[in-house]
Amino acid sequence: MAQISPSDLSDSTLDRRSQINPSILSADFARLAQEAEAVRGADWLHVDVMDNHFVPNLTLGVPVVESLARATSTPLDCHLMIEQPDRWAPQYVEAGAGSVTFHVEAAAAPVRLAREIRAKGARASMALKPATPIEPYEDLLPELDMLLIMTVEPGFGGQAFLDIMLPKIRRTRELISKHGLELWLQVDGGVSATTIERCAEAGADVFVAGSAVYGAADPAEAVRALRAQAEAATAGAGWACAH
Repeated sequence: MAQISPSDLSDSTLDRRSQINPSILSADFARLAQEAEAVRGADWLHVDVMDNHFVPNLTLGVPVVESLARATSTPLDCHLMIEQPDRWAPQYVEAGAGSVTFHVEAAAAPVRLAREIRAKGARASMALKPATPIEPYEDLLPELDMLLIMTVEPGFGGQAFLDIMLPKIRRTRELISKHGLELWLQVDGGVSATTIERCAEAGADVFVAGSAVYGAADPAEAVRALRAQAEAATAGAGWACAH
């Protein structure tokens, strides 16, 4: 697989300070190709992979990711909520994922895994459950392309946003700025028109939205509206003004 470099992404994506990644967990699984097309204009397509072990749900795996990668030009952002990501994550890069996220709670060797994901040509991302603090992993940040702060407990779509995660988002953004890193900060869980501005103000710049996009009458318009909200909130945020 060719590495996902800046030249592989659209100019509009690179210019945006806020990215919207619709989650196909909220899509119609019987029509995934059409559902991917319905959100044309999204920055990435977020693919939740669950194994019914790390989280109490079972979704899709490598073969579906391979098929989806062939069916859409939107790059795939695979979020692995699985045990043994050290073993399985590289296969998702080979299947066509442009970004692969593993949970630090499940990884045996997160630095080695991040380096392997990058070496295979994808962006490496690490996820933290709500109860997992960011501070112990400060030294790992340079090894990553993105950090995912879960704003719900992983495992199910449609959960209510946890406001208590906002201070954690702020602390993470402060650490990113402290080290001068070009690290994307993603939030996933309960992101909607009523919560996205708070996330953006706190420091997030990549937003996973499921039901807020696929539950809308016009999913593509929902993507544009959410991005506009996030960008407006980011424009007035202290963390963004400092850049």
